[in-house]
Formats: sequence, C-alpha cells, structure tokens
Amino acid sequence: MSKTALLLIDFQNDYYPTYSGAKWALSGTEAAAANAQKLLSTFRKQGLPVIHVRHEFPTEQAPFFLPNSQGAQIHDSVAPIDGEPVILKHEINSFRDTELKATLEKLNVTKLVVVGAMSHMCIDAVTRAAVDFGYPVQLAHDACATLDLEFNGTKVPAEQVHAAFMAALGFAYAEVESTDNLLTQFQ
Repeated sequence: MSKTALLLIDFQNDYYPTYSGAKWALSGTEAAAANAQKLLSTFRKQGLPVIHVRHEFPTEQAPFFLPNSQGAQIHDSVAPIDGEPVILKHEINSFRDTELKATLEKLNVTKLVVVGAMSHMCIDAVTRAAVDFGYPVQLAHDACATLDLEFNGTKVPAEQVHAAFMAALGFAYAEVESTDNLLTQFQ
C-alpha cells in the first residue's frame, strides 16, 4: 500500500505580501497557503506524514530568506507542529544536499502531494527531482504561488508563469489537480 506525504515548500514570511517587511512578495501567496492549510489539516487528521521545507540562503547578500531572519521562517498559517520534520535547504531543489530523501525513506513514503512556492523554481525543481527518484507526485496547482517575471523585455504576469509551469509539469511529471479534488482522496 502506498504511503503519501504532504510536502510544503517554502511557505516563508518573505513570500507573503501581508507580512510586514516581506522581501520577495509573491502573487497569491495567501490564497495558496489557505489551500495548503486545508491539505495540511486533512493530512494531520488522517495521520499521514507532513514534511516542511524551508529555504535559507547561506549569505547575508541574498535578496530574501536571509540566514536566521524572521523572513526566512515558515509562516504561521502553515507552521509545523511537534513531530513534523522541517528540512532546511540552501538550493532551489529540495533534495539537493538535504535530508529530504532520507526522511521520505525513514517514513516509508511512496508518493507525494506537493504545495508551495515558487511555482517556476522550487516547485518545478522538487517535482521533477521527486519523479526522478521514483516518487509519483500530485501537485495542488491552487496551493502554489509565484510572481511576475520578465524575459528579453517581455513581462510575463504571475498567472501566466504559473499556468505555463503547471502545464509543463502536468504533461510529463505530475498529476496536477485542485486542492478540492485532492482532498476527496484523503477524507
């Protein structure tokens, strides 16, 4: 029987527009976190594994998630409780140079539900890496957030950035679903 874990990626203060002093506010962070919280509550009630990932850059010269800063802390809306592992990472990919894979193995996890930020960076990286390690991934598209980007003079709104990455991941890497659809599988 498969054991599914909820993987919450980088729901940290610096990404929340409503957090005073946020250094890298994303579009829709609060809405994404509200959906992540629904999944978090359900996983806790069902006794399923929950793993939090927190990014901290290794130097003070970083634009956000500074070492030992309040901005780099997990937001209260999805804060871990006793017994839930928190993986500290310094790279975009949550598996790179972290204890994530070992933690999944220790918990006998065989499948992942992924939520968090940013859709085009850490969510993309962890989803692809998880699949490469053999973990089927379900991705809650409405529990992920990103921001506007610019390339070669073209501004790309956050909504389009998000849609493009969800479409790419849904094509070959993950089952991309709404939070409500995923919840029906765990209730």
